[in-house]
Parts: sequence; C-alpha cells; structure tokens
Amino acid sequence: MATSPLPVLDGDTCPKLQMEKRVKNVFVTQLEDTRDRKKEMFYIPAMETPSKLLMPGLKTLKKTLISRKQAELHDVEVLLALKTQDFRSCMEALAHRRSELEIKQQQAKEKELKFERFVAENEVKRRKVLKQCQATLEQNILKQRELEDLTEQLKKLEARRQVLKQRTEKYKIYEDYLMKTLDHLPSIYHHSSYESLVTPIIRRHETLSITHQELLQRLRHVEVEVEKGQRQLQSMKQQHSIKKLMSNKELSELQSELESLKEKNKQAEVNLLMKQDISRDKVEEVGKLLMAVNNLAQQCYLPEFGPLESMSVLTMMDMVKEFILDKADTERRARRLESCSTTALTDKRWRESLKSIGSKTQIKSSSKVSK
Repeated sequence: MATSPLPVLDGDTCPKLQMEKRVKNVFVTQLEDTRDRKKEMFYIPAMETPSKLLMPGLKTLKKTLISRKQAELHDVEVLLALKTQDFRSCMEALAHRRSELEIKQQQAKEKELKFERFVAENEVKRRKVLKQCQATLEQNILKQRELEDLTEQLKKLEARRQVLKQRTEKYKIYEDYLMKTLDHLPSIYHHSSYESLVTPIIRRHETLSITHQELLQRLRHVEVEVEKGQRQLQSMKQQHSIKKLMSNKELSELQSELESLKEKNKQAEVNLLMKQDISRDKVEEVGKLLMAVNNLAQQCYLPEFGPLESMSVLTMMDMVKEFILDKADTERRARRLESCSTTALTDKRWRESLKSIGSKTQIKSSSKVSK
C-alpha cells in the first residue's frame, strides 16, 4: 500500500509575535548584569485584535492534527505491511508444512499398503503352514493308529507264538516217541513211503484249519449282522410303542368326541320329540277346528254356495256367517212386532256380536288353514 509523503511543516512560516522591550521595575539591590539578562529574556507581546490572533492558531492546530493523523496512518500502514508480511510468511510456512504432511501421508499410505500386503502374504503363508500342519497331524494320527494296530497285531502274534511254542513243547514228547518208533521200524517205511503217508494228513489238517478260520470269520460276520438286526428290532419296537401310544391317545380323543356327539344327538332327539309333540297337539287342534267348521257347514248349508265337498274352509265360514245373518234377520223381523226400540237394540247388539264372532272365526280359520 503506497503512502503519500506528509508535508513538512516549517517553523519559520508561522507568524511570530513581536514583543516590545519594556523596562520593568527593578530593585536597587539587584546586580546590573542580572538585571540586563532578565530584560533580554522577558518579552511582552504586542496587543492585537482577537480574530487576528485566533486564525493562525486554528490553522496551526488543524495542520498539527492532520500531521498527527497522517503519522498515525503511516504507522498503521507500516504495521499492516508487517502483519501482511508475517501472514504471508506464515502461509508459506503452512503451505510448506502441508506439502511435507502430504508427503508424509503418502509415505504412510505406502507403508500401510506394504504392511497390508505383508500381512496378507503372512496370512497366506500361515494358512499354508496350518494346512500342512493339519495334513501332517492327520498323517501322524494315521501312522499312530497304524502303529497301534501293528503293535496289537505283534502282541497277538507274540501270544500266538508263545501258545504255539508251548504246544510244540507239549507235543515234543510225541514227536520224540514217533521218531524213536520210526527208528525201530523196518527200512521200508523210512523215506518215500513215510512221506507219502504223512503228507495227505498234513494237507488235510491245513485245509481243515483254513476251513475253521473261514467258519470263524463267517460266525463273526453273522454275529455282527445279528447285533444290527437286534438293534433295528429294538428301534422298531420303540417306534411301535410310540405309535401305539399316539394311536391310543387319538383313540381316546375320538372316543371322547364320540361321547360328546352322542350326548348332543340325544339332546337333539329330545328337542325333536318335544317339537313333534307340540306339532301333534297343534295338528289335533286344527283337525278339531276343521271338524267343527265342517259340522257347522253341514248344519248351515246354503245351496247357492255350491256342493259342500268342493268348498274351502273360508267359503264354509262365509256360508255359516251368511246363514247366521239370515237367521238373525228373520228373528229380527219376527220380534219387530213387539217393540221397535227393543228390536232395534237387540238387532244392533246381535249384529255386533255376529260381526265380532264372524271376524274372529274368519281370522282363526284363515290362520289355521295357512298353517
């Protein structure tokens, strides 16, 4: 930031106040040289107007204030330039440090990648070594089993050898006896004839021993099969018992359901019988009512309604009603001679009763016929 040079204030340009030399009152006791020195140093300003005195003072005050502000501004600009320089140096240092950190980070990433590769290679090697160790361990286990089997076979063979040795020692006396007997035999039985007689016996013994071993192996095989069959039979028995228990449980549940269904059927039969008794009673009542209607129709038959056999129940009721109305009308005409008032009253009551009876009988007959 460029700064403009500040104007230099010249002290000579400012107006000076001219002071007149005046003689002061001097004491007699003072020396002359001191008196003259004091006279030279002391000045009294000349009397001027106030406006002339204030104008140059204000101008000098403004100029001093401007010069001070410019000086302060210059100091601030210098500080700002220093701070800017410090900031730039700090930024350069930070950029340099950032580049160093990036380089270090890149190196750390490369080291991390190398370490991961190293770990992966070590893991692969470890797995290979583990597989090899597992394979060698399995082989060692197999070899150990084979060694144990061979040791067991060696023990069996050693025991067999001991048994055979004991048996040979046991039968050694018989061999000695036979050899002595052979020595006492004639020379005919010594060589070929002896071998020809003994060889078939030895071969027969060998075949019999081989057959014996085969039979023993077959017996063991059969025993193993029998054990398997017994195990299967035992498992089948257990399954059969389980199935039997399950079937018994289902059977008991079905029996309980059957008993409940029987109870429900009995209750339904009782309800049905009760309903049938009620319906029978209703049928009997309807039959009685129909018989009463038929009897009334026979007693109150009118030819204009047609034959009685082809009439319906409602027609019969209408016919009975008409018959009763006719009878009431005739009775009313017969009694009219006695008194009009009495006849009218009785006729009215009679008609009302007949109407009520006819309506009731018609309603009952229609409801029962519909049922």
